[in-house]
Amino acid sequence: MLRSPTWATVWTALRLAMAALIAAAIIAQFVSTVAGAVDVLTTVTNFFSFFTILSNTASVVVLTWAGVRFLSRGRRLEPDPLALAAALAWVSTYMVITGVVYNLLLRGLPLQPETVGWSNEIMHVWGPLFLLLDLFFGPCRRRLPWKAALGAAIFPIVWIVYTLLRANFITNPSTGAPYWYPYPFLNPYESSWGSVVGYIIGIAVTIVVVAIGAVAIGRVRGSAVATADVSGRGIRPE
Repeated sequence: MLRSPTWATVWTALRLAMAALIAAAIIAQFVSTVAGAVDVLTTVTNFFSFFTILSNTASVVVLTWAGVRFLSRGRRLEPDPLALAAALAWVSTYMVITGVVYNLLLRGLPLQPETVGWSNEIMHVWGPLFLLLDLFFGPCRRRLPWKAALGAAIFPIVWIVYTLLRANFITNPSTGAPYWYPYPFLNPYESSWGSVVGYIIGIAVTIVVVAIGAVAIGRVRGSAVATADVSGRGIRPE
């Protein structure tokens, strides 16, 4: 069933519907966050500095890419191109981490900016659940090389470095504090640098483990095709 054109069409419709729903959630939260802001530029920049917003935005782009590509190619059942296959594995990893971290560490805590209820649930629960299910049920899966799992760590590392370097140059628009961290567990002023480093290491390890799992599922479900060797030595099977 999972390899039938009918199933692929149904799941593609679900991908596009979820992309639209996540986009609506992001927009609703953005409008709520910016409304009444005194320092609009800082508020907007802070908004797009949340890992949740970035991972959900990436999901909208990748799910739309996968859906439009499938429909534009006449609904043919063929393996996703390498870039799309890697992007699907990576955004699934980021969304699963988003859901796990929020529901284990942040749910129930007072966060700034204040969240829009339904939007918050879409971005932290239903979006992550859909991307997890997509690993098992999404059509046109392609087998990725194991090193693709390491590629999933690049974006979170860049985000962590950006967050920690930027934090002390920003005045918190909500509290007036001379620093701004998107999440309490990254704020050394509320705990300690030892705690922050511990969380970073724990989350980094979890990201790699989840990415390995995403690649493993894709390898079990996907089609093996020839891909260009990144070293430039020609074509080799995965």
